[in-house]
Amino acid sequence: MAGHSKWKNIQGRKNAQDAKRGKVFQKLSREIYVAAKSGGPDPDSNPSLRMMLDKARSANMPNDNIQRALKKASNAGEGENYDEVTYEGYGPEGVAILVTTLTDNRNRTATNVRVAFNKNGGSLGETGSVSYMFDRKGYLAIAREGLDVDEDAMMLAVIEAGGEDLQISEDVFEIYTEPVDFPVVRDALAEAGYALAQAELTMVPQTLVEMSEEAKVKLETLIDALEDDDDVSEVFTSADN
Repeated sequence: MAGHSKWKNIQGRKNAQDAKRGKVFQKLSREIYVAAKSGGPDPDSNPSLRMMLDKARSANMPNDNIQRALKKASNAGEGENYDEVTYEGYGPEGVAILVTTLTDNRNRTATNVRVAFNKNGGSLGETGSVSYMFDRKGYLAIAREGLDVDEDAMMLAVIEAGGEDLQISEDVFEIYTEPVDFPVVRDALAEAGYALAQAELTMVPQTLVEMSEEAKVKLETLIDALEDDDDVSEVFTSADN
């Protein structure tokens, strides 16, 4: 993962997400509902729910919204059923794209994802066509602003917590872990007093693709079209942003 900075991409998407905050909260509510319904409403005994709650708080989701999703899951009988489906494809200049969805209608979601690709310079691929180009990793970010710790001290803290890799830039410390180690590393760093600006499981591209400025604009349009779909949870690409 040398040289890979997810933080830069996160910051680049932040304004776009702020502009559609209501839709983001709606998707997070669905993810919280599914996690709580499948594993119970107690985050201490449900790691998936705890991760979704961390994600919601990182997005500044109001606590009232969170509680409504938890209450809905606790009161649900058979209720709504959602499937996690991943779509794979290519964007401008051959950049690899993974789209994770949470859907109660696979046909609707597949159609919408395909249309988004086709209308915005991309092409939907077969299962397995690009997923092998990504690695599942735990990801944590610690903003450096106001943080009184040097790079050596942070490296030691990451090693002691069980982290796999540390990327350092002017603005942020980025820590990567194996997925199974993610909760332990997250909790260890939090208990050590570090404020986590981001903490999530993610997909990290093995190789980054350099793109022309024109292609980057087209890719952003494609990503916006995908993220605008209510069923789409996350979009990952191999673009070097």
